[in-house]
Amino acid sequence: MESPARKIIHIDMDAFYASVEQRDDPGLRGKPVVVGSPAPRGVIAAASYEARKFGVRSAMPSSTALRKCPQLVFVPHRMDVYRAVSHQIHEIFADYADAVEPLSLDEAYLDVSGDKAGVGSATETARTIRARIRQETGLTASAGISYNKFLAKMASDQNKPDGQFLVSPGQGQAFVASLPIGRFYGVGAVTEAKMKRLGVHTGEDLARQSLAFLQQHFGKSGPWFYGIARGVDARAVNPSRERKSSGSETTFEADLVDPLRIEAEVAALADKVFSWCLKAQAFGRTVTVKIKYADFQQATRARSAASAIDDPALLQRLSLDLVRSAFPLRAGVRLLGVTVSNLEAPPATGGQRLLLA
Repeated sequence: MESPARKIIHIDMDAFYASVEQRDDPGLRGKPVVVGSPAPRGVIAAASYEARKFGVRSAMPSSTALRKCPQLVFVPHRMDVYRAVSHQIHEIFADYADAVEPLSLDEAYLDVSGDKAGVGSATETARTIRARIRQETGLTASAGISYNKFLAKMASDQNKPDGQFLVSPGQGQAFVASLPIGRFYGVGAVTEAKMKRLGVHTGEDLARQSLAFLQQHFGKSGPWFYGIARGVDARAVNPSRERKSSGSETTFEADLVDPLRIEAEVAALADKVFSWCLKAQAFGRTVTVKIKYADFQQATRARSAASAIDDPALLQRLSLDLVRSAFPLRAGVRLLGVTVSNLEAPPATGGQRLLLA
């Protein structure tokens, strides 16, 4: 087992973009607010807790969100405001930790093992940080405290919104055992479905599996799943963490042969990827579409733009152009994926988006 000496806090702002909008416009408070566009191909970037009660969530197509909650209030995103608030929050973090790893504008890991501010405990440090965030920004944050990153991340969801939760040394495996497998950070919908088919529904079920079993069914991810089922994660908080790409893929229960269905799946994947880019404020210049056929043969198509693709409609169009370039398909499709790479900060102003061959 890993040393319990580390003290890691995961801070996650509560419904960040939507909360900023409700803070700045009192008329939005108490209403189901979403940041995004109601356009037919719009995507939800953030949803208030009032909207989430209806099942509305980020990365959801706006048309789907409106079916769930016809009274949704749409507001356009104001990235300059969100970035400014995020900067305020990170200035607070710097008073309590030298090692801060941002995951996006609204969440970060802090290694407070050294107790930089002399607060006395990680739990009290998290409480102090949350109080300062509320006082200085008017917003609420939730926190998870534990001896590694995975457990801290999972713990920050336990008492949302505006709460915190501690997983002490020695409690990691018991905490994980009680969680449904879909709650695990890093387990997406496809992996969740596969695990359930294998009889893995909770952390306790996962801990019963051997390393060999997990490697057989999940390949390189097997050792990771084996470790986290036991509350083990040796990753350090990395202040210089830089992501090079972001992607999403789906494996289908039955092979797809209908081009319209394939296009719809690619469009949905592009929307999901853009939602991450928007949240992380990192936009890619290169789009890659992956197609895996029923016989496990794989094809990829890629295209680059001259500048960062900060428009969801453009990302979707490029993704569709790429998959259409593979028509007619040589066989049924068992997996589709969309990835953006060559990530960079968004352009200061909207310029021409010239495509490169």
